[in-house]
Amino acid sequence: MSVRETILKEMGKKRQCKTEKELQKTSSENFGKYVFSRIVMQKMLPREIYKNIVKAMEGQEKIKQEYADTIAVAIKEWAMSHGATHYSHWFQPLTGASAEKHDAFIDWNAPDQVIEKFSGKQLIQGEPDASSFPSRRLRCTYEARGYTGWDPTSPIFLWRGGDGLILCIPSVFFSWTGDVLDSKIPLLRSDARLNRSVLRLLKLTGLPAHYVNSTLGLEQEYFVVDRSLRNLRPDLVLLGKTVLGAPSPKGQELQDHYFGSVKDRILAFMQSFETAAIELGIPVKTRHNEVAPAQHEVAPVFEKASAAIDHNLLLMELMRRLAEHQGLACLLHEKPFAAMNGSGKHCNWSLSTDTGVNLLDPSDTPHNNMHFLILLTAILHGIYQHSALLRASIGSASNDYRLGGHEAPPAIISVYLGEELEELLEEIEVKGIASVTRVKNQYDLGLAVIPDLAKESTDRNRTSPFAFTGNKFEFRAVGSSSNPSFSATLLNLIVDESLHLILDEIETIVKDKNSSEAHLQAIMSVLQKYLRISKGIRFTGDNYSEEWVKEAQRRGLPNLKRSPEAFKFLTQPKTIKLFENVLTAQELISRQEIMMEQYAHHMNIEANLIVEMYRTKIFPAAIDYQNILATSFLQIREALAPHQFHSTKQALYLKHYNDAIEESLRYVDELEKERQEACELDVEAQALAFSEKVHHKMEQARGAIDHLETLVDDERWPLPKYRELLFMV
Repeated sequence: MSVRETILKEMGKKRQCKTEKELQKTSSENFGKYVFSRIVMQKMLPREIYKNIVKAMEGQEKIKQEYADTIAVAIKEWAMSHGATHYSHWFQPLTGASAEKHDAFIDWNAPDQVIEKFSGKQLIQGEPDASSFPSRRLRCTYEARGYTGWDPTSPIFLWRGGDGLILCIPSVFFSWTGDVLDSKIPLLRSDARLNRSVLRLLKLTGLPAHYVNSTLGLEQEYFVVDRSLRNLRPDLVLLGKTVLGAPSPKGQELQDHYFGSVKDRILAFMQSFETAAIELGIPVKTRHNEVAPAQHEVAPVFEKASAAIDHNLLLMELMRRLAEHQGLACLLHEKPFAAMNGSGKHCNWSLSTDTGVNLLDPSDTPHNNMHFLILLTAILHGIYQHSALLRASIGSASNDYRLGGHEAPPAIISVYLGEELEELLEEIEVKGIASVTRVKNQYDLGLAVIPDLAKESTDRNRTSPFAFTGNKFEFRAVGSSSNPSFSATLLNLIVDESLHLILDEIETIVKDKNSSEAHLQAIMSVLQKYLRISKGIRFTGDNYSEEWVKEAQRRGLPNLKRSPEAFKFLTQPKTIKLFENVLTAQELISRQEIMMEQYAHHMNIEANLIVEMYRTKIFPAAIDYQNILATSFLQIREALAPHQFHSTKQALYLKHYNDAIEESLRYVDELEKERQEACELDVEAQALAFSEKVHHKMEQARGAIDHLETLVDDERWPLPKYRELLFMV
């Protein structure tokens, strides 16, 4: 019996559910249990220090140097009361993941004695080695010094790892020369810039606020498979996706998995990571089955963008770790399985004031919505001007597999607003006024026992990359495994840039107007101009249709199907201007090279896996089965006259099988040759070669190998199949 068959027989015994005692714990009791929260700070810190740290958390002032030691002692005492022994500056280098270095609290007290100590200096700044993180031209290998700096806008937390707890201090990461080496510094800078421009808008429209920040609600899609089966597949272990695999006889075509009943084993896993997330102050709220078999989604409530991104990275790590504890594997890759839905990280982006007003929700300020109209115009103009850059922000080797099908938006960036907003903007464009109003309707289902159900003002468009959903924009194109910081940073900056352009024109015109009606007409004339400029970015139809591809080309919208084409826009003059005081030209060049390099590395790993798995697993199994077929057919031929055998379907089948092996051998050899040639090129040329030539050969090789899977005896096939990975959990 093969290892695969043994595992399949044992899988029915795997059940892991929570105990009754664990199920009795409520979320509200545990929320933020492992967070150095405002409640904890208020109890442990003097009033003045508490007020300083709260203002720092809100981005309003810096931590005062004289308070640092007192804060550090309180943090250490709180952490040690939970059993923590080490601390770490937790940061986000340009790898797309988080990073940490653990230091013990202990310090020498005497030659034969140590004490627990944690100072303000240790809290505020750390020094991890910077040379081995991606930086390209910003740093040489021998230039190793890098610094982490405490970011008070994100909550300090305790991370459970191994058999203990680690105090984690969210931090920024930069080089000795001051160059930005992380994803967080640009995000915080972009938020500060957007705050200034939106406050300028609110002053014009008369809406009170002291500060504004971007918010995110990050819907996280993922797959879960049995870990024992996953461990039999080198591609899932090393890459998180299958590079080979014939389609299952049943896939997602029945649409019976979406919002279906969650399997007990998966539900137990969901409950385990949700409990851990709640303890870390991550406000997870929604869970459900997604469209593809073995695919699911978790979504939190809205938070300030920087905190939401921190929480998303922590949530992904929790999911990976706790899946392992339950004998499962959580796959966060954008396209783990071919020919079915991939996974995204839908970024629901909006703007919120310190008074709690969602600036993209017209119902929050029903009597003063001019800010909404101006913001909407700025958003459309910004996306129109920088659509190629937005495409670059969601680019990766893994996301390229997902974009353009199975409910994932295409590579063409467009905006969906819905019927009501489209009518409103059309009227402004044509007449220069905004008088379209619509009463909110209700559904009448003809059932007396069903309460009145409200009808939203817009439908949803799941094929749109950037869709307005009533009180926010949903950027659906972001990939499931990515750090969404760059996309969020870019959204902030393009809105800030366009908002300043619009406000400059409005203020120039309205300063000569005396009446409120004249003010309104002046504002509408400016909005009319910018809405006409950006009209090409708006699309309400089917983003998958061939007609839209042709129409987008006619409108001049870029269609960048492969990410390396989009990465080139990172260093254009208008991009450098957009990122002024956020990232330097050299830092943008560095990021472009890093993204090109990571793309090439991922594709190289994938090509290597196809070649290795074929030569060491698939080809031996295929030859073994070929010997069995050949021996059997020889025996049949001996029983028949040779001329009779050559005309039988069995003889034709043997020839077809031999041809299939030959074809797979040829394509794998061609793939390896193309891969080696690509690896000899410089970074940009290498990424382009992998995206075009190598990718094409990978598709050919996979097609031939997947066909072999449908021919080889099932007992001799060495890899878990799609039907087992997707349905046997």
